[in-house]
Amino acid sequence: MTRLFSNEMHKILGFDSAHRIIGHSGNCKMLHGHRYTLEATFESDELDDLGMVIDFSIIKQKLIKWLNTNWDHNTILSIADKDLGDRISKITGQKIFYLKVNPTAENMAYFLLHKVCPIIFKGESVQCMQIKLYETPNCYVTVKT
Repeated sequence: MTRLFSNEMHKILGFDSAHRIIGHSGNCKMLHGHRYTLEATFESDELDDLGMVIDFSIIKQKLIKWLNTNWDHNTILSIADKDLGDRISKITGQKIFYLKVNPTAENMAYFLLHKVCPIIFKGESVQCMQIKLYETPNCYVTVKT
């Protein structure tokens, strides 16, 4: 029998964060915020007993929990911007999330796909295959495995 679908599912999530890009020649060198939209694509070799790649609630539980804990209503900076992060944290009490690289949409999507998802979905029968991260409604990046 020919399968009429792929074992793939997508979950769309949103979060708000501030960042700045060290070395940028335009406005992105300034600390500013975005309403990010994240689309995560998961694949599995086969469907579970209920006929699903993975229950949407599991994606929501694991990925939203990570995003809410680390990135939502937070500032994401390069570790090279630690002085700024320390000052923000001292004034606001906010925990700053540091990446080893500039917090561009490309680097953030890569980090989620290759660092976060393998850890939070370990033991599940799915793999996150793609992250599409919208920085604005009209601008997004896609990172694939």
